[in-house]
Amino acid sequence: MKKILFDKTILSWALYDWANSAFATTVVAGFFPVFYTLLSAELTARDAQFWFNITLAASSLLIAVAAPILGAIADRGGRRKKFLASFALLGILMSAALAWVGAGMWWMGLLIYGLGQVGFSGANIFYDAMILDLSSEEDLDVVSGYGYALGYAGGGILFLVNVLMVTKPQLFGLADAGAALSLSFISVAVWWAIFTVPLLCVVKEPADESRLPFAQSLRQGLQQLRITYRELRQLKTALLFLAGYWLYIDGVGTIYRTAVFFANRILELPQESLIAALLLTQFVAFPAALFFGWLGQRIGPKPGILIGLVVYTLAVFYAWRWLDSATDFYLLAVAIGLVQGGVQSLSRSLFARLIPASKTTELFGFFNMVGKFASILGPLMMAAVPVLFVRSAARDSILVLVLLFAAGGYILLKVNVENGMRAAKDMEYKLTSH
Repeated sequence: MKKILFDKTILSWALYDWANSAFATTVVAGFFPVFYTLLSAELTARDAQFWFNITLAASSLLIAVAAPILGAIADRGGRRKKFLASFALLGILMSAALAWVGAGMWWMGLLIYGLGQVGFSGANIFYDAMILDLSSEEDLDVVSGYGYALGYAGGGILFLVNVLMVTKPQLFGLADAGAALSLSFISVAVWWAIFTVPLLCVVKEPADESRLPFAQSLRQGLQQLRITYRELRQLKTALLFLAGYWLYIDGVGTIYRTAVFFANRILELPQESLIAALLLTQFVAFPAALFFGWLGQRIGPKPGILIGLVVYTLAVFYAWRWLDSATDFYLLAVAIGLVQGGVQSLSRSLFARLIPASKTTELFGFFNMVGKFASILGPLMMAAVPVLFVRSAARDSILVLVLLFAAGGYILLKVNVENGMRAAKDMEYKLTSH
């Protein structure tokens, strides 16, 4: 394991997680929900939550539709790093742009935030697909967990600095918390840009003598996408996994994206406690992601994911029934931190086992498409609860997440990993033998 963690290429790849996790922590989970609460003060809590969830759904829909197409084009043209850099640049620019959103401009804030989500998620299609070029089958769980672990560490470190900037702006020579918040958004952009450089410079794409010009790769990529869709239908185990993943990762993503807004606007917990809980989640998740990588290597990724889903289900019930104080939120943060990275990293490594190696970017495009469509379902279901059930309490909306974890876990139980790996290897042989 030590040899893997200090391998130059693997470290350079994993550092991209360190880079873009600054957006996931400081912007997505940390400051933007609180920032949006201030921007949308003129709206009712219900309207503010509705438009927030609609923005998440719209940005997820956009990248979900584009993901498999982009993957097909990249596989035909050998342009994974170029596509990654382009989407990362979009996310970087949108992170910086948030610094110039003023009071009352809630619609502009949501538009920039949504485009930032597109950049973040789009780049991850190509980042995830690179894992099979870097790792052996035996080490997939460890390498995947390593990326997530560095992500939690890097995101947590910058977030800690940003929190200090906002809470103690004078220490940084800043006029007030507003100036510190603007600088925090800019710092995310700078951090993301700097730590993307190792991947772009060190990680090599596989040599491909059939690399095509962009226009031709676009045309052939779209044609290949139809073929890949038919091939994916033959990978029944991979399809079954994607069905379960679609459900349970929706719950994971919805909790991550809405927890701070929900606790701040609906439960009226103090902002300082929410930020502290987020930091706690990040630093608990760092060793936990490494542990889940090791656990997946020992007992397999499927049992590891199921353990995480049980913890998530218990956490949702806890939040619905007992979450009333900052202390409760800290306990919840620890529970989520223990399994969040594990569920995500083991899902990535499990899917990598179920697909042929020569189709990684295309099929990870489907993987990310499923993940993005899942991010549409959860926020919309939560938004629908108070509309459909007029007498429901505001916190009742989170119970829909239990259905997602239970249904996703049930489908995952039906996944036969050994059969899926054999099917993927058989298809790879057919694809490369002529």
